[in-house]
Amino acid sequence: MPRIKAGIINVTGYVGSELARLLHQHPQVELKSVTGRGAAGQKLGDVFPHLADTGQLIKIELDSDIDIAFSAMPHKASVEVVPSLLRRGIKVIDTSADFRLKSANEYPKWYGFDHPSPELLKEAVYGLPELHGDEIASASLVANPGCYSTGAILALAPVVKEGLIYPDIIIDSKSGISGAGRTPSLATQYSEANENTCAYSLEGHRHLPEIEQELRGLNPELSLLITFVPHLVPMTRGILSSCYAKLKGGKLTESVKAKEELQQLYQEFYKDAPFVRVTSKPPQTKHAWGNNFCLIYPTIDLKTGRLIVISCLDNLMKGGAGQAVQNMNLMFNLPETTGLETLAICP
Repeated sequence: MPRIKAGIINVTGYVGSELARLLHQHPQVELKSVTGRGAAGQKLGDVFPHLADTGQLIKIELDSDIDIAFSAMPHKASVEVVPSLLRRGIKVIDTSADFRLKSANEYPKWYGFDHPSPELLKEAVYGLPELHGDEIASASLVANPGCYSTGAILALAPVVKEGLIYPDIIIDSKSGISGAGRTPSLATQYSEANENTCAYSLEGHRHLPEIEQELRGLNPELSLLITFVPHLVPMTRGILSSCYAKLKGGKLTESVKAKEELQQLYQEFYKDAPFVRVTSKPPQTKHAWGNNFCLIYPTIDLKTGRLIVISCLDNLMKGGAGQAVQNMNLMFNLPETTGLETLAICP
């Protein structure tokens, strides 16, 4: 099989650089070209010394002879370049939010712009392989999910689909600093973020509409009411989400055995998902550091009858570049795990 010719737009961000690392070592990919705002003409290894072996020169435009483009541009910027790539017959995986939401009416509220290509929102496939694997395999445009969204959706999908919970859901998430990207800001400076934890976007985080969209799609009859509160914690990578919902009576055995039934439900739901691991005890962010796994621990507070689901992932891997490569594998009929077999790094 000929190697897939890939390009990365905006390689100088965290997701872009992680894509370069993964694609360079992918056995079925030739990384043809990379671009970067303000860094054109520089060697990639001069910007990111750990990527010196890629031999890439950062260019203004991607080479024309590529099979797939990964757009790692900021929100609102990807939508300006993706249509032209598609017209040239190039498959696209977009890691911004520009094609995640199916309704163009949501973009002014959550992202502050009127979507210029609403017709592409219907064409784009939401790139969560565990829910949309077949659609991704035949897609030309894949919208890579948000990092918070991935952990929350995977944590709740089995119980939402089976209608085991009441619609009032709370998602409490903690993220490492790299989730904010490389653009300097006061909140992510060392002296501000170190030894500090803070909640933010309590009025509504941008990942909330895609969480609602995907969970509602699993069970339209469940009128979901989701409260999502993200937190910034002083670590580099990782997201831990704690999800809570009241269980409906009569759906599970009302005893300790209910925990076993819940575990079995999750194991069955994700039996064909190579990058979801249902764990026997609460996972930690270190357990997913540097790999493409989402680790999920479902349990029940028997005293209150409340579902508790903990999920962990690396925001730059399963929450970003790793998931994008997983999607590419599906789009080119490769085993889903190709180039992503890395184990977690610990400590």
